[in-house]
Amino acid sequence: MLSSISNSRSSALRHARLLGVLCICFLIALETGSAYLLKHHSVTYRRVSQQFAEAAATGRSKSGEPRSVLMIGNSLFLEGVQIDRLHELTAGNLSVFPIFLEGTGYYDWLYGLRRVFREGARPQVVVVQLDANSFLWNQVRTEYSPRLLFDAADLIRASWDLGLDRTATSSLLLSHWSAYWGGHSVIRTQILRWVIPDFAELFSLVPLQRNALRQNQGRVQFGPEFESTVAGRVETLRELCGAYGAKTVMLIPPTPSSENTARALRQISKRVGVTALIPIDPALLTARDYEADALHLNPDGAALFTSAIARLADHFYSSEVAF
Repeated sequence: MLSSISNSRSSALRHARLLGVLCICFLIALETGSAYLLKHHSVTYRRVSQQFAEAAATGRSKSGEPRSVLMIGNSLFLEGVQIDRLHELTAGNLSVFPIFLEGTGYYDWLYGLRRVFREGARPQVVVVQLDANSFLWNQVRTEYSPRLLFDAADLIRASWDLGLDRTATSSLLLSHWSAYWGGHSVIRTQILRWVIPDFAELFSLVPLQRNALRQNQGRVQFGPEFESTVAGRVETLRELCGAYGAKTVMLIPPTPSSENTARALRQISKRVGVTALIPIDPALLTARDYEADALHLNPDGAALFTSAIARLADHFYSSEVAF
């Protein structure tokens, strides 16, 4: 009788161990496969990884060389700035290194800048593109930012800044360390692309990717709280960049009916000692210059915006200008 019970327990233990081994193998395969899919099939992951690596290798320009400029921003820059054209127009003055990630705001780039500086970036100028709404966001893009922009050492601090509870903090940590946890929605989209023909068109994939930005484009309420929050965050970026010998420049993108917001950002930035440039007056653009979402510039609008930025190249390292 005792022998039978002992054999039963031994068999159960063997099965439990086998199940545990199978679970571990499954998790390893899932993580390995997820990392492979992100690195080889996510256009965004590949682009941001490459841009970040190139930016991290940015050194301070020598006398007579074009000034090194790190340019960061979300989809308003990704679609609004034609980088190849900007390189051509500013070749004699600037060496521009962009890092653009859709759906990002202040905290994504605060910690992104901290990491890229730690990894060796030493630009002379950091150009920050964030509209007023993006400056007010108390969130990060969990699919990419924790893994691509955040240092492991900053995760707890970021959690504290964002006011996350334990569950959300755990999710942030996992998004940094685990390709599957942080990129499962991206991976799912890639799989659906393969399985369903014309998936992007059928499910309006591109507009969905912009939801984080568009949903935060509510009407900005100007007032003491708005000014205090934005001023504090602009000053934090200035101090961070200044600690590594870089000048901070705010480059304010045009969005429909954003004239008042742009001027408010410019005045707030000026008060904390940051140059704020408005390359093109939003009032000069029409609906024909925007995509169907009435937020992002189309190629015609992007050409105008890029040319306007190039005309202000000298002001990246000199005085501030208006419209």
